Amino acid sequence: MLTQEASGVPILGLSCGNNHAPTWSEARELAHACAGPLGSVAVPLADSVGRALVLDVVARQDIPHYASSAMDGWAVNGAGPWTLVEPGSQLAPGEASLIATGGLVPEGAAGILRKENGLGGGSLLNLRPGITPDEILRGRHIRPAGEEARAGDVLIPAGTVLNPAHVALAAVAGHDHVTVQRKPLVAVVLTGSEVVTSGEPAPGQVRDTFGPQLGTVISQLGGEPGRQKRIGDSNADWLEALADPDEGGRADVTITTGGTGKSGTDHFRSAIAALGGDLLVDGIAMRPGHPAVLAGLPDGRFVIGLPGNPLAAMMALLTLGEPLLAALGNRRLSRCMHLTSGADFEPDPGRTRLVPCTFVQGLAVPASHTGPGMMRGLARADGFMAVPPGGVDAGEAVPVMPLPWTTQQGLS
Repeated sequence: MLTQEASGVPILGLSCGNNHAPTWSEARELAHACAGPLGSVAVPLADSVGRALVLDVVARQDIPHYASSAMDGWAVNGAGPWTLVEPGSQLAPGEASLIATGGLVPEGAAGILRKENGLGGGSLLNLRPGITPDEILRGRHIRPAGEEARAGDVLIPAGTVLNPAHVALAAVAGHDHVTVQRKPLVAVVLTGSEVVTSGEPAPGQVRDTFGPQLGTVISQLGGEPGRQKRIGDSNADWLEALADPDEGGRADVTITTGGTGKSGTDHFRSAIAALGGDLLVDGIAMRPGHPAVLAGLPDGRFVIGLPGNPLAAMMALLTLGEPLLAALGNRRLSRCMHLTSGADFEPDPGRTRLVPCTFVQGLAVPASHTGPGMMRGLARADGFMAVPPGGVDAGEAVPVMPLPWTTQQGLS
């Protein structure tokens, strides 16, 4: 049974058990339930797009905070003709002064005469011939103070995910910072003595597929990419890396690659045990990615152990990492869509199959080249199908999750 974590969220009624791996759906629920939202942080406006607002953004003063001209022309007092005075001067009846769009309406002005409707000569201003007195009705072409908002009005409510227009509105309201939900900081520990980071791998070597892309995927899942650390394959290397994965141990989540099997060369579980941690999810009844592990450490940090094969690792990350980062970021667990399967799938008792697919006019069409160590199929996919253990026939509905880097094209 899972216990209350350092986040303060009680995990009751959920258990992965020692002899029974949770289903794919259960693993997602467990990963979301085991964490609570992190605190808030004040960030500069320029860094706030895409962040969830924690405190309302309110107008600090009227918007606009002064009466301004909506036109280039003259501020006027009275019916005219008018004597021209210095711009900005208080206007007595029968006086006018030049003003530009957005300019402060001077005291005494009753309205704005548009430039094309006035005729200035020397020190006098007249209406152009044919212009009716309606052009100088009181308040004409003046944007009054508070027209958009009054001081204290809520402009952007808490919970809003900020876009560029929200940021501009906050700036208009006089804010330099906004208070948003803190994103979980995610460190990455890369393992494998056979892994090379550049060029063509020799026989017995494999190219690093995680380092170049995990930071981007972490961002797309709502996390803040932290330090990437490459380690050897010894138990001591694992212990050191998990004890301090990101300088000062600041990471909320650490993602590891490889080492989640149960052979003598796999050190994930022993390192977690040595650090006093608990295995919250130890294997998932799915393929690819069944050796995935989610652990909690006594200081409140979480560790996600991904299998070493690239596609298996990505499916594991989307199964455990997406819901965990959502919970830490105070977001709901995302739910599956249901599309029509474009192929038959035989039963595979006890396991959910995660199959990369494309979306074609409401159909989920499985991709080719989708072995656990392959990335070609995923590179062309829009999402992945969660084929239930009982299989599915072509034409039947199947649960589908979009990939975080794709749009949901082909669904209509």
